[in-house]
Amino acid sequence: MKRLKMGLIGAGGIAENRHIPVYQSLSDKVEITGVQDVNLVRAKEVAEKYAIPHVYENYLDMFKHVDAVTICTPNKFHESIAVAALNQGVHVLCEKPMAMNADEGKRMLEAAEANNKLLMVGYHYRFVDSVMLAKESMPEVGAPIVTRVQAMRQRKVPGWGVFINKQLQGGGSLIDWGCHLLDTALWLVSPSKPIEVNAQTYQCLSKQPDQVNDWGSYDHEAIDVDDHVSAYIRFDDGSTLLFECSWAANIKADKTHISISGENGGVNVFPYEFYQPKYHRMVETHADTKEDQQEAALLQAQNFVDACLGKDTLKSSPEDALQVTKVIDAIYESSEQGKSISIN
Repeated sequence: MKRLKMGLIGAGGIAENRHIPVYQSLSDKVEITGVQDVNLVRAKEVAEKYAIPHVYENYLDMFKHVDAVTICTPNKFHESIAVAALNQGVHVLCEKPMAMNADEGKRMLEAAEANNKLLMVGYHYRFVDSVMLAKESMPEVGAPIVTRVQAMRQRKVPGWGVFINKQLQGGGSLIDWGCHLLDTALWLVSPSKPIEVNAQTYQCLSKQPDQVNDWGSYDHEAIDVDDHVSAYIRFDDGSTLLFECSWAANIKADKTHISISGENGGVNVFPYEFYQPKYHRMVETHADTKEDQQEAALLQAQNFVDACLGKDTLKSSPEDALQVTKVIDAIYESSEQGKSISIN
């Protein structure tokens, strides 16, 4: 059976801890044939450690030797690398978020369509067990009324990489962490479409000196991205979404929450619970689901690889990823301008 030839662009933590392990566990259908990183020493170390045969100084030299690439670079470079790969006839799995903004994301989508190649963005929460069950439950939930999303971390400002650098990342807690649950929620309530956002971003706790932080030290004077975000999102069907995310907040504990109240029932995602009026009372249903991030990453990789090999269709479309980026853009713009922002 033909195996997909995969190249890795970016050899940092997300490549080593997530993508390499899942691709190697799918070795019957995909082989990692090359790796590229601006830090050539790092690329060689990763190649040696995981028996990757080829190291490239320039990612452009990789394209003629692979069928697909996985982009694991800072957000600033997602668009340029993805468009270059797609224009060379190479499928692309790009780490989230799609790009720095919707204009870049649109160019990525246009390149995929023009070259008839696959583009997927790594919103792997869609493949979490409880999320998939919630999606199956949505017909019983009925038309959504109110959705609540919290992606809250008490003290987890990333003290490594370039996460606190706006020029390279485009944002902070929202574009890094909150985007996962935003994508998940938008997917669950689709085909409802967001049309207006009122939001506020904050950069407060992370700027204070001598802060407690679970994820390493960082320069509190250098950080120039959001550490806390709140938003009110209105949809074309009149439903709404209440959104909050943080890297640093004075709360009791971290919290990952999505719940949807619909016309016929309600669902809580983490953990999975379903609520419905039955037998003249409210009935609550529980299910034994897992919230294994690495298993979700494996299912995502399997879906992408199978789609590249013509054996499946993408379960996370680039159109959906672009919609997430449009909402992110609107959140930042609303906060900057102090008013509601419409989404085209």
